[in-house]
Amino acid sequence: MRLAQSQALAKAMRRRDFIKVIAGSVAACPLAARAQQAGKVYRIGMPEMTSATLNAANVYALRAGLQQLGYFEGQNLVIEYRSADGRDDRFPGLARELLDLKVDVIVTRGTPASEAAKNATSTVPVVMAASGDPVGTGLVTSLSRPGGNITGLSAIVGELAPKRLELVREIVPALGRIAVLANTSNDAVRGDWAVIETAARSLGVQSELLDLRKSDALGPTFDDASARRADALIVVIDAITLANRQLIVDLAMKHRLPTIYSSREFVDIGGLISYGVSYPDLYRRVATYVDKILKGTKPSDLPVEQPTKLELVINLKTAKALGLTISRDFLLIADEVIE
Repeated sequence: MRLAQSQALAKAMRRRDFIKVIAGSVAACPLAARAQQAGKVYRIGMPEMTSATLNAANVYALRAGLQQLGYFEGQNLVIEYRSADGRDDRFPGLARELLDLKVDVIVTRGTPASEAAKNATSTVPVVMAASGDPVGTGLVTSLSRPGGNITGLSAIVGELAPKRLELVREIVPALGRIAVLANTSNDAVRGDWAVIETAARSLGVQSELLDLRKSDALGPTFDDASARRADALIVVIDAITLANRQLIVDLAMKHRLPTIYSSREFVDIGGLISYGVSYPDLYRRVATYVDKILKGTKPSDLPVEQPTKLELVINLKTAKALGLTISRDFLLIADEVIE
């Protein structure tokens, strides 16, 4: 009898020790354990402005953020990437295609992609990697209480317009006329243009809208900027400008137009200067939203966040090619100088 009791006690102790080991293992890697959920494979849809090749830095940042949270492609994650190739009219079709694939979350960049996703579904969560003015365009009710199935990050593109104008005037002191390349069929871009126009007026600078709706109009549009004797150019970011960024950079150089962009994606390939949010940083932060949603949090309970990282990038080689002299003080405030 005592032997039997001893054996039972030893067995109970071994079982308790085993449970402690298992509990300790789960505690040591809670993120991976929760993410995998017994073999569950999550599917993320990405209707994007450009190809994955052109968007590589942002896709890499999203993947890195997801991996830190325990999501790995080929194991418990599938990313369905679809490109609109610079055409906003393709987003509704891409949204429907992704919903047919039963994606768990849709990640968007830009107002047209987000609007298309919102119009296509009221149940599948949508996370904005970047949106110019999500409240003004009606994507969310408010930043603190987005409501519905959409949340994510704002890129505050328009709010930075006055600073971009000031930066251009530092480089082009005699700035009298600024051209603005923008696709005003985009709801957010219309708001950006209004902000730029007001900011230019306050600085005593005349602004000229170059309304770009089609890629094949880029050449004539730059000819128009020269004909209007623009001293410099602002390029407003959206699908059409992103998809054609190399051509835009080349045309700016051909017409010898000092140009400022909203994203370093243009400066990395030869553009003069950019001031704006770090898009890879936003995409990395999107991973946190995706993780919380996949674990059961409602999008309406996740406030829309603002950017925390802004960057000023200058391409000194391009400045020299344009015959511009960039002061030492100006270079010192830059986050990065490309030589």
